[in-house]
Amino acid sequence: MQVSIIIVSFNTCELLRNCLKSIYDKTKNLDFEIIVSDNGSKDGSIEMIKSEFPKVIVLENNANLGFGTANNRGLKVAKGEFIFYLNSDTLLQNNAVKIFYDYWKEHESESLGALGCNLDDGTGEINFSHGRFPSFSEELYHGVHHILAYWVKHIFKLFHRDITHLRKKPIYAFKTGEVDFICGADLFLKNNNYAKYDEKFFLYYEEVDLQCQMAKNNLKRVLIDGPKVIHLGRAGNRSVDEIIGYGSFSTIHHEISRVRYGKKNISKAIGLFLKAVTAIQWLSPYILKNTKPYFKTLMKV
Repeated sequence: MQVSIIIVSFNTCELLRNCLKSIYDKTKNLDFEIIVSDNGSKDGSIEMIKSEFPKVIVLENNANLGFGTANNRGLKVAKGEFIFYLNSDTLLQNNAVKIFYDYWKEHESESLGALGCNLDDGTGEINFSHGRFPSFSEELYHGVHHILAYWVKHIFKLFHRDITHLRKKPIYAFKTGEVDFICGADLFLKNNNYAKYDEKFFLYYEEVDLQCQMAKNNLKRVLIDGPKVIHLGRAGNRSVDEIIGYGSFSTIHHEISRVRYGKKNISKAIGLFLKAVTAIQWLSPYILKNTKPYFKTLMKV
């Protein structure tokens, strides 16, 4: 087996159907398998896979184990020489998996750790595809900026004013070559110990942490030209009410993971700082109902 494609699924039935169809339609001249690690979907995802894509290996986790843990479940049964972690909200536009495979085989002597590509947001624009490892100074700045921005929005909300239109939409540029980390929506790597996620990260930062460990061991993370993949995840705008959005399930876990990453990979001091910033934000009466159950988890990080 050359490549094992691992997809984590959680109530994304229609997106997953389109993703699987694109893989089978576009992937040629390659010995591959698809493993879907389902985190307890209730939207008919499992039934859809079994009836429409019988060759797909389905792992029924029966609970939301988190992104990293669910991927690791897939990794345990993967037979491929390589692993291709792929989000369920992606669409392959060409023979991307084969292009990744061929590139790696042609550059095996170059200490590769992971490959990715420039993702399309579905409108022809470049989507979030890579990033820089967070540093002490950056986390210090962003932590202060984040808490100030949040409470400014909080005050404006009291006067029924919406200032979310003032937030600039990020612009992503096409890039190839070495990067700090590749977006986890499409991550091609060798089936070895470096492919295993730290399961303490429930959601977000897991691929950053994974590739940080690669960097510590001088393994390159490279964006290549050729593969064409659409990632729909960041194409839409955030909720108009960003104050409430700060208390959403995904945002809560993003902030917990940010603290965990800071403590593990930057310093204990930045971890404590980010923990304090997060706790202050979570005390907002607008989101406290949602954040209150997670304070104990935050304090244990």
